[in-house]
Amino acid sequence: MPSTATQPRKELGLFDSICIIVGIIIGAGIYKTTPIIASVLPNAGWLVAVWVLGGLLSLIGALCYAELATAFPHAGGDYVFLTRAYGRWMGFLFAWCELWVVRPGSIGMMAFVFATYAREIFPLRLPGGPQFSLMAYAMGAIAVLTLINILGVREGKWTQNLLTVLKVLSLALIFVVGMLFVPGATGQKAPSADPPPFDLRLAMILVLFTYGGWNEMAYVAAEVKNPTRNILRALVLGTLAVTAIYVLATVAFVRGLGFTGVQKSEVVAADLLRLSMGDFGSKLIALIICISALGSVNGQIFTGARVYYAMGRDHRVFRILGSWDPQRSTPVWSLLVQGVITLGLVTAFGWYQDGFNNLLNFTTPVFWTFFFLVGLSLFVLRARYPDVPRPYRTLFFPITPVIFCSSCLFMIYSSVTYAIQNRTYEALWAIGVLVVGILVAAVSALWQPRVAVTGETSESEITRQP
Repeated sequence: MPSTATQPRKELGLFDSICIIVGIIIGAGIYKTTPIIASVLPNAGWLVAVWVLGGLLSLIGALCYAELATAFPHAGGDYVFLTRAYGRWMGFLFAWCELWVVRPGSIGMMAFVFATYAREIFPLRLPGGPQFSLMAYAMGAIAVLTLINILGVREGKWTQNLLTVLKVLSLALIFVVGMLFVPGATGQKAPSADPPPFDLRLAMILVLFTYGGWNEMAYVAAEVKNPTRNILRALVLGTLAVTAIYVLATVAFVRGLGFTGVQKSEVVAADLLRLSMGDFGSKLIALIICISALGSVNGQIFTGARVYYAMGRDHRVFRILGSWDPQRSTPVWSLLVQGVITLGLVTAFGWYQDGFNNLLNFTTPVFWTFFFLVGLSLFVLRARYPDVPRPYRTLFFPITPVIFCSSCLFMIYSSVTYAIQNRTYEALWAIGVLVVGILVAAVSALWQPRVAVTGETSESEITRQP
């Protein structure tokens, strides 16, 4: 077992933890998905309701995660829970998919959002056309933020805190403009003989996607000060804060543009600010979205590397990822490998059509499958480890985890049927990576003897955890 000097130190306070959650969740989804969600709902009341429902489902998931993360406050989060509940092979398979599919795909998606709006502010004219300028911006953002996190945990968390504060203030500006400086338009109606659209299924798919990221807190549980209190507080306060921000932003959009205006808008926040600020408003919103996307990218880089660190400590085949730099207090090799793979996926999926959608199709089915298994692990771990101290126990158990698991199954079904209906081959690549991971897990199991791992520490070690 590595010495304490080469293990994570507790350097994340409550504010740092909340900034990680809020910063990762609030990327650019609220700007991109709101008009699409409005277009499949009959009125503004439903639009606000689905954001509230999405926040409630996310809060239920956060309550489930709070029990898992406070009972097993190790670096790696889901990796630890899955290893303890289902065995070494499942934990390895999760980390493998995080390394090659889910994490680099999610980082790449937000990097492409940043690139789209950065190009509006500072156009790049590169050989190969606009697609290559998008890739250049996306790859540049990933490289710079990876380097900042390699410099040290303080640099990574300060960058995250700054970007999160800026994006929250930006959304506050949008709310103030929509409520006070734009003439109300909520009374406008679209004359139409057709019945109002209503597709709650599609609306909730987009809403839950936009809320994604609240679970990231579990990945850095080993670095949280006073984890028995602050993990629960960060999960609950962060999720509630994002829900309030999303609802208030939606109210501002509807008041400023009218529900019909929101439905027809392609750039809802830009249209709102343009009403009061002219062309300057469109440039300002581009800058705001760039900041939001960068906050999400940085947060995912920060937390994702902790998963590979945990895997590297437990599996010889990935030993290099399990090293922790005691001076920088960060997993340098995990950050480097994560950055290289992410740049590779951005190149592979970004040169044709829409890089954001390509990566979305690539990551979604795998992500929600493991999310479901984590929800199910709450039942398994209570049965297998009844004597493990649980500083927090999920409220209304077993109803809350059942609801959480059901929402995950809904997203798995929706993403798979979407891939089939639209014949997107990106999901097939993800399945291929999963199959390779199963083979590597089998080889890893034969290569090294049975040893205690991060996710399978003894009961006495768990009891001694701070």
